Amino acid sequence: MNDTVIVTDTGFGPDPWAGRRIASLAELTAEHSAALLPPDTAPEPLLPLLATLQLVVIPFDSFADGRGFGLARRLRLLGYRGRLRARGHVLADQYAMARRAGFDEVEIPTSLATRQPQEQWLFRANWQAHDYQTRLRGEPASNMI
Repeated sequence: MNDTVIVTDTGFGPDPWAGRRIASLAELTAEHSAALLPPDTAPEPLLPLLATLQLVVIPFDSFADGRGFGLARRLRLLGYRGRLRARGHVLADQYAMARRAGFDEVEIPTSLATRQPQEQWLFRANWQAHDYQTRLRGEPASNMI
């Protein structure tokens, strides 16, 4: 039985990476296709490996620690195009911010999925339409790409 749920813009789902190896930062080499990067990782030294990584997981030990959002954004700005996953203590209210930072998905414990059901996450799945700049300009959400 899996004790986590993957959240995407379409709702809850199984982990397509279940059973596959995810290397820690200390053991990461060019042979690995998935990595677990702590939120305080400096991504620039990883540039040679980014092209080979299919999945990068960034753990969130606390919903109040936003360093993972910054790391995700930096990875995207450095050209990382693979799957980017936030893992751990991310709340439904933070889903839109996670997507804007560059995350493709969020991995949450089933206990959190029970307290914050799929509907709460799906409410925020239209993350491109709920930004403060659109509201400040007075544009309707339907004008967003």
